[in-house]
Amino acid sequence: MGISRYNAEGYRALTPYEALSLTARKKKKKHKTRHPLVFICSPYAGDVTRNTRNARRYCLFAMEQGVAPFAPHLFYPQLLDDNDKEQRELGISLGLAWLRKCDALWYFGEKVTDGMGREIQAAKRHGLKVKHYNDELEETHHDR
Repeated sequence: MGISRYNAEGYRALTPYEALSLTARKKKKKHKTRHPLVFICSPYAGDVTRNTRNARRYCLFAMEQGVAPFAPHLFYPQLLDDNDKEQRELGISLGLAWLRKCDALWYFGEKVTDGMGREIQAAKRHGLKVKHYNDELEETHHDR
């Protein structure tokens, strides 16, 4: 069932039809809002409790900016052992696979770890926008 081009008496009624169609299209478009996908990059190893708390804070900050964050270091350590070299490498590799689907990479904090450096370089190779935020969530640098 759709919007009829005819009124109740069977006459063509294009003005109401066009108005209702336009309203329906706008309503449909409103529900298809796409949030940019942003890869969240921050330290994980070391003080895992603190770094996990920070990564969650960074993801919440990203959501407040209207993007859909993905932080592989919050997801893969739940499935893999980050202390096992092979499993850690698998987690990083899987994160990099997701990076290709993202629109940008945001990295946080004052220190760039080896894993973060790999992610940042991969993002640049793929032509993604890269932004840096300090611990106070202030943007300090962006590429592209």
